[in-house]
Amino acid sequence: MTKNLILIFTRNPKLGKCKTRLAKTIGDENALIIYKMLLQHTANVVEKLSCDKAVYYSVKVRTTDIWDNNLYQKHQQHGIDLGQRMYNAFSDSFEKGYEKVLIIGSDLYDLKPKHIQEAFDKLNTHDVVIGPAQDGGYYLLGMKKLQSNIFENKHWGTDTVKATTLNDLRSQKVAQLEVLNDIDIYEDAKHYTAFKPYLNN
Repeated sequence: MTKNLILIFTRNPKLGKCKTRLAKTIGDENALIIYKMLLQHTANVVEKLSCDKAVYYSVKVRTTDIWDNNLYQKHQQHGIDLGQRMYNAFSDSFEKGYEKVLIIGSDLYDLKPKHIQEAFDKLNTHDVVIGPAQDGGYYLLGMKKLQSNIFENKHWGTDTVKATTLNDLRSQKVAQLEVLNDIDIYEDAKHYTAFKPYLNN
């Protein structure tokens, strides 16, 4: 066990149950293909890191999938909304004795190991680190102790999440990473050559 932990929040890759906003434009099957590509990209990025790793599944823990059982702790997300699910994951991680905990989603084709390493490094001198997303949310959140208030009273999935989170953290020392684009809708995906065969255009 290291003192650093990264949590990866994923949706179980099931037809019609993931990337639903993207699917409205390109169909469920193509949206599922792209989501599986995003999951594999995330796994490739995280595998290179020298920290502990945990996958949090939206529905059911899978023991036979792209997440190697020898590399990843595996858990199911618990909570009525995203905030509560993240709070529970962070709380459990700190209770286990981790000193720095990061969480990422699985929607970022631009994510690189350097972003995650930079986030851990920023926590040497900051209380919280945030990776801002272009849509007004965030793709990464990290902290050294549980900041419970930032998981409450948010309109999850909207462009207000980052701003309201930063407002909650105004008494803390916060570092921000490079802004990245997470893939939620057609406009997010259309610029990537790898996705073009599945965009029906």
